[in-house]
Amino acid sequence: MTDFSTDRAFLSEHIAIGKELLYLTGEECRGVGLTRDEILILAHDALYAHGTGDYEMPAKIGVHPFDDVLYHAMPAYVPSKAAVGAKWIACYPRNPSEFGIPQTTGLLMLNDVLSGCPIAVMDSAWLTAMRTPAVTVLAAEKLHPEARSFGMFGCGVQGREHVRFVTKTLKNLESIFIYDVDEEAMDALIAQVSPDVPVSITKCEDSRDLVESCDVMSSATVILKEPLAAVPDDWITPGQTILSNDLNTFWDPRTSLRADRYIVDSRASHALFADMGYFPEGLPEIDCETGAIIAGREPGRTSAEEIIVCSNIGMAVCDMVLGRAILDRALEKNIGTRLPL
Repeated sequence: MTDFSTDRAFLSEHIAIGKELLYLTGEECRGVGLTRDEILILAHDALYAHGTGDYEMPAKIGVHPFDDVLYHAMPAYVPSKAAVGAKWIACYPRNPSEFGIPQTTGLLMLNDVLSGCPIAVMDSAWLTAMRTPAVTVLAAEKLHPEARSFGMFGCGVQGREHVRFVTKTLKNLESIFIYDVDEEAMDALIAQVSPDVPVSITKCEDSRDLVESCDVMSSATVILKEPLAAVPDDWITPGQTILSNDLNTFWDPRTSLRADRYIVDSRASHALFADMGYFPEGLPEIDCETGAIIAGREPGRTSAEEIIVCSNIGMAVCDMVLGRAILDRALEKNIGTRLPL
């Protein structure tokens, strides 16, 4: 059994366990000062724990009030990080246009491992926006380390962070290409992100332009039961890597079915989504999980001609590890509001 006495002593110095919890707003989560380099390390640690079996995490269950929205309940326990809790998150793609509020909202709760008492509740939107691209680019580093071009479909919060993160792991990158149906979103991404990125960022005229320009591509759009197939299968050529964050929605399902390797972050979650009807053409045969590659238990790219699809839909182990780091930093800096239990 893991010894959590040191962790308990740290928490007890800063919070009355069992009597109060710390509440952190989104701005306070951002304000603790975690850098993108630190977030990459934390995401790596979470994936490594998943790849070596140092975790407990069920498939993320959810409810779906409308066809284009989802709510996910995401509990996890990572002993090596003394991180246990759950995230409750909702995604409403229509929120920005209809209500002027973010597409993704949610809360994350952390508990004391030894007593089970809640110790923190925090906004989870920023946390989610940061851990998702961190996972993508860590996978890219293993699956296409020599890539010189990267393409991003979707230029919202996730798209911007993917572009910021990707040069940290793809060291040979020379060009980044972006595409969004909203041209203003592309212009905003370039304006906001260019100062942080040491390579050129180019707007593409259409989806095909991006596909024909890139070695590695990622997408952060919407998740729907009926695939959009926005990128037809016959556009994909040998040697390309696809890193999808939108399940089976954006890309032509035939690409995943014929790929040389179909890799997922969580077998259990993908199987659950398949049972719910999100893979109408069938769940592709899964080669391995992303964490197993990060942990060195499965190989990265093994051939220059491989077509690789890596579907990372988000794992609670990453949320808990990053959330725990945010909490620790907040306690050290006396950030947040203490609420009585």
